[in-house]
Amino acid sequence: MPHQQLICKANALVEARYRLSTVEHRILLACIAQIRRDDQALTDEVLYTVKGLDIAESADIPRQVAYRDLKAAAERLFDRYISVPYGPDGDTRVEVRKFRWVQEVIYREREGLIRLRFSKPVLPYLNQLTRQFTTYHLRDVAKMTSSHAIRLYELIMQWRQAGERKVEVQWLKQVFQIEDKYKSIRDLKRFVIDIAVRQINEHSPMWLEWEQIKTGRQVTAIQFRFGNKDENPADGRGATVRRKVTGERIMGIPKSEIERLARPGETYQQAAERLAQRQ
Repeated sequence: MPHQQLICKANALVEARYRLSTVEHRILLACIAQIRRDDQALTDEVLYTVKGLDIAESADIPRQVAYRDLKAAAERLFDRYISVPYGPDGDTRVEVRKFRWVQEVIYREREGLIRLRFSKPVLPYLNQLTRQFTTYHLRDVAKMTSSHAIRLYELIMQWRQAGERKVEVQWLKQVFQIEDKYKSIRDLKRFVIDIAVRQINEHSPMWLEWEQIKTGRQVTAIQFRFGNKDENPADGRGATVRRKVTGERIMGIPKSEIERLARPGETYQQAAERLAQRQ
């Protein structure tokens, strides 16, 4: 599996509500990496192939484990669905849409591979994207064993230029489709956030730290801060010097005002440019 493969998703897909196992993530991402973002001839008739051997090598797991996981994923992928909150170009007027990831799954046990076709509704969120999209290298998440780590990595990469992102706890649980689990914030931190942050710091080129935000005595939001390890080296725990953003302005607009008026997926710079045009 070539290390230079890029994942490109519309921000609506990054913020969509869905649940996948780690191997299902690996399969879908390996297929997405095969899509050219500028392919104008892309249709839902294209079959994508993922080999168990490639997964074993990229994830650094035994071959027999990769083949076993491939078979299990083949039995579940067809039933996996996704709910997107807005259009592929960021159009918030689009109503929430729900559709399957794939319309066909072919598993070839003797060859140790899986082939699939994406559903037609998902293609606009993967192809011909010119704005409001997120990209990262497939290798960044290849060795992560937590599906939540992969999802969280995409969420921070969406705001990579900003270097920080605040998310409501309830929103995060909805996006991860775990509303029925981890009722206490202690369990959410222990089984989801701590593991995801640790794996991102260990396996990706990004460092990540977080802190909880309380409303009264209840934890209602999480503040993530992150950056490129090459630019902001972290110590072994992934701790970093927090950036001071209070009072900052971009294009003359207070950062606090940009945060309040930014559209889903916009970077600080993109939001500032849009708001500046209104003035």
